[in-house]
Amino acid sequence: YFEAHIEQGPVLEAHDTVIGVVTGALGQRWYDVTITGMEAHAGPTPMALRKDALLAASELVGIVNRIALDHPPHGRGTVGCLTVHPDSRNVIPGRVNMTVDLRASDDRLLTSMHDTFLAQTRELAVRNGVSIDVRQVVYFAPQPFDERLIGAIRAGAGRIGHSEMDVISGAGHDAVYLARVAPTAMIFVPCKDGISHNEIEDAKPEHLEAGANVLLHAMLDAANR
Repeated sequence: YFEAHIEQGPVLEAHDTVIGVVTGALGQRWYDVTITGMEAHAGPTPMALRKDALLAASELVGIVNRIALDHPPHGRGTVGCLTVHPDSRNVIPGRVNMTVDLRASDDRLLTSMHDTFLAQTRELAVRNGVSIDVRQVVYFAPQPFDERLIGAIRAGAGRIGHSEMDVISGAGHDAVYLARVAPTAMIFVPCKDGISHNEIEDAKPEHLEAGANVLLHAMLDAANR
């Protein structure tokens, strides 16, 4: 199975490279997190006596970011959703619901990120006098692609004179699932600013043509074997 796709990220564009030879996809762990403190009036409640759920959440955002930075080069950490209750100007937030997304290229590293996240969350709860409930809702193991098919893509790019570099897919694709049952590889081409799933998504026609031609050569290589 071969799949050609825009990168959905900024790496190829940043390196002025036409073809991304995708070696695999990052593993993912997603969490739903609820931080519960105590709602109180913003004026009468001294700072030292507060149980501010949003303050704890803001620290947790930094923790997630630091965990990713501590697991280079492919560690990823994102807080994409954050809802504050009661969402009132003069009330100390009593509850925050948030999401956490951790990704890594190696399951050992992803497990290390997971363990660090849980340990630091527990410490954060004690330090801030709040409770933090963490529920893992998604786990996908990192998925390496087939070495022979990766080589066919690399050779195809070289055969027709396109610049290429090894990259890893940070997003999920059909190829991630097909790789569980069949030899699989992917081809990436650049997209402007790494934007996808958006009306401003954009890729140059000549890059799309290049990706299609590399796909053709890789398929012919695999078929002739």
